[in-house]
This record gives sequence, structure tokens and C-alpha cells, in this order.
Amino acid sequence: MTGTVFSIEEFSVYDGPGIRTTVFLKGCPMRCEWCHNPEGQYREPEIIRSPNGCINCGNCIRNSYTENGRVFFKEESILKCPKNLLRVCGDKFEAKELCETVLKNKMLLTDGGVTFSGGEPLYQDEFLLECLTILKGKLHTAVQTSGFAKKEVFERVLNLADYFLFDLKLIDEEDHIKYTGVSNSRILENYSLLAKSGTEFVTRVPLIPGVTDTEGNIAKIAEFMKENSVSYCELLSYNKMAGSKYKMLMREYKPTFDESIPVNSREEIFREYGINVKVM
Repeated sequence: MTGTVFSIEEFSVYDGPGIRTTVFLKGCPMRCEWCHNPEGQYREPEIIRSPNGCINCGNCIRNSYTENGRVFFKEESILKCPKNLLRVCGDKFEAKELCETVLKNKMLLTDGGVTFSGGEPLYQDEFLLECLTILKGKLHTAVQTSGFAKKEVFERVLNLADYFLFDLKLIDEEDHIKYTGVSNSRILENYSLLAKSGTEFVTRVPLIPGVTDTEGNIAKIAEFMKENSVSYCELLSYNKMAGSKYKMLMREYKPTFDESIPVNSREEIFREYGINVKVM
């Protein structure tokens, strides 16, 4: 089984317990307006261009092509750049090969392990499942997910992974479709499955100004967590640098929300529902 990885970050301390290696799998079925890993949205490798040092010679553009309104660089684009600013984002790995790479640092991953992130790791479900199977009993495994997957896929991953970092963004379905492009019905169902499973996990709520951090949405999230007997969550501050990567991909970053609005963590609402909260 072969998968596509766009980054491997070593010695991470924010993607699960202990010191970890985080593997970012390419591809995501969602299109969150605030996505800060746009290079992880499409599953196949793609060529990206660093904006730093560009002399605007136009060689890369002249050797690109446009499809469905998107600009794609070609191999010739890389060769024609006088500053060597273009590179391929996305490497193909066999599951065994990737696991061997991760296990090389096993002794250094103090009280930690490996976290599969993305993109959306469940989008490459068969590759993820093979990796989790190989690593079972050898290394602590975590999956950082939006939870957007078919129930049967989520259940298979749930039976193999040791730990989950599960995002809850919006409870209202119409709002979820508006800002992410998909319904949240699968997400909420899978969250409830996780909460009942006994598998360790942490709930994470990305705070997006005027979108996810509203009093109404936070109250709904807190209520939903309480219904599932979950008593702890982590709040992720909005990354104002989210749009910087889009230029590398020849895409525009055009969120409909106002980035200048101060984010409100609404910690008191979570506490009213008996939920301990940590702002990351």
C-alpha cells in the first residue's frame, strides 16, 4: 500500500502525549476557509513555489498550465526557475517504508510516539490502516482528525489507534457546510463513537473569529461534549499566517470572515458545562 506524505516533523510536543513524530498525509475532503495547510488539501503531489527571493521573471508561469481555474506548475517550471524556488510537495511512501522511517527514532520519542495528521489522515484510510497495523504494539500511535469519514472507516481506525486528537468546529450543520464544504453528520456520529469507545482522546476546537468562537456555537459544542460525557477540551487560537501558504500554490486566500476581529475563547461557557479547558 502506497500513500502520499507532504511533511514529517520530528520532536513535536503538541500533537499528542510526549515527544512525537508527526506524519502529515496529503489529501482532505473538506475545504475549511481557514485551512493553514492548503498544501495538504489535494491528494497527489504538486509543485509549490516559495515567494521568498522571487525575481518575477515569469519563467515558471510560462511553463505552467491551467485546469478548472487552477494554475499547475510542471517539471519544466522547476527547471526554468533561476532561483530554485520550486519544489515537489508530496512524497510517495510504502507503508512499511514509512513505518521503518518512524521507528528509527523510537528511542528518542520519550513517552510519545507517532501522530498521523494532514490534510485528513482518514482520507487515505487504507494506507493509514496498514501503517497502524504495522506499528501496533511497537509504538504509541495517534490520529489527528476532523472525524469526517464513513462510520465503518472510523471504526476500523478506532480499533487500531491508541489516541485521537479530534476537532470539533461547528455544530450547526448549515454553518458547517458553509465554512467547510461538507455536512458534519458523520463527524458528530464518529465523535460519539469515540467517546463511548474507551480510547484516549482530546477534543480540540479551532477558534475562528466570528465563526467558531461565537457564544452560540461554543455553547452547542460544550453541550454536545457534556452529552457524550467528555470533560476536557483544548482551544486552538486562529493562525493569522494561514493565508501565507496559498501564494506558494498559486491560490488566493479569501475567507469570508473578518480576520481582524479579536478571537474570544469563551472559556467560561465550557466551565459552566463542567468542562475543563486549555487555550493552546
